[in-house]
Amino acid sequence: MSADVLSVIPTDPYWQPLRAAADHAAATVADLVPGLPGTEVEIDVTWHDQLTAVDCGENLERIGCPLCGSSIDTEWWGDLLEAHCEDGFPNLAVQAPCCGVETSLDLLDYDWPCGFARFEIAIWDPERIWLSAEELAAIATALGHPVRQIRAHI
Repeated sequence: MSADVLSVIPTDPYWQPLRAAADHAAATVADLVPGLPGTEVEIDVTWHDQLTAVDCGENLERIGCPLCGSSIDTEWWGDLLEAHCEDGFPNLAVQAPCCGVETSLDLLDYDWPCGFARFEIAIWDPERIWLSAEELAAIATALGHPVRQIRAHI
C-alpha cells in the first residue's frame, strides 16, 4: 500500500531542537494539518543519530548537478540511499558522478525537493500537498529554527 508523507526538517541538516521546542512545533503542525472530520493525521517526531536522507520517494523526477548542470542518474541516488539506509550519512560530501567535482548532497538540484536532517516531523497521508510559506514560518517560530518541507510518495 502506498502512502504520502509531508516532512518538515530544519534548513541546517545538522541542527536538532530541544524536546520542548520539538513538542511545540509538533503541536503547531497538528493544528495546521488536521485530519478529515473525525480522524487525526499521524505525526511522527524523530531525532536521527546520523544525517538521514529525507527524500521524496517516487516523486523524484530529476537530479541536477549544481556545478556542471548535467542530469544525475536517479539510479545513482537510489544506490546511495540504499548504502546509507541503516547507518545514515557521516557527512554530505560527495563527488558528483557527472563531472567528478566535490560538492555536497544537499546542494544537488532535486526535482521534487529532497533533504537531509537529524530531526524530522513527518505527517502521514495529510489531506494537502504543501504547507504555505506562512505555515512554515509558524512551524519555524515554534521550533526556533528555519524549516523546509519534503513531500514523499512511498
